[in-house]
Amino acid sequence: MNKLRFYSSRLATLMLLPVTSAVFSAPLELVKPHELIAESHLSSAHVAALETVARRYATFWDTGDEALAREALADNFVDKTPPEGRKQGPEGALLASRAFRTAVPDLRCEVEQIIVAGDRVVSHLHFRGHFTGTFGKLKGKGQQVDFIATDIYQVRNNKIIANWHLEDNLTLMKQLGAL
Repeated sequence: MNKLRFYSSRLATLMLLPVTSAVFSAPLELVKPHELIAESHLSSAHVAALETVARRYATFWDTGDEALAREALADNFVDKTPPEGRKQGPEGALLASRAFRTAVPDLRCEVEQIIVAGDRVVSHLHFRGHFTGTFGKLKGKGQQVDFIATDIYQVRNNKIIANWHLEDNLTLMKQLGAL
């Protein structure tokens, strides 16, 4: 009976290892902007809070870590400039990321600059990677993808409630071979 208890306790310890290592692993470092610009009358705490939300969302695009998008986006998030057919709410952003990562699995997102003004954050983003997957009917051949985007976030209670975005889709479509 003692052997059974010994092995049971060892088994329980082994089963907990993945849980404890995940709990105690180092926190993910958020993507840092090359430049931060903020209205001079805003408090440093306000600027830091809005910058953190924008960096969290950019890191989601950089890594594909959906937990970061869920932390950054409000449940009632509205995409003000969605492509045709995109769902509203956080789910729309998650589906877009998954679809684009199917085309460009090594996608990276760099933040060129963040501008904080009132309850708005402007993020100038730079995306890079290689088209090795599929995008609609197109099959990648490893060609480089390198394009910019600009997002304007409206933030309330440390969550993005709205996003107006514009991507350089002409450059992207040329690189994917769609044009």
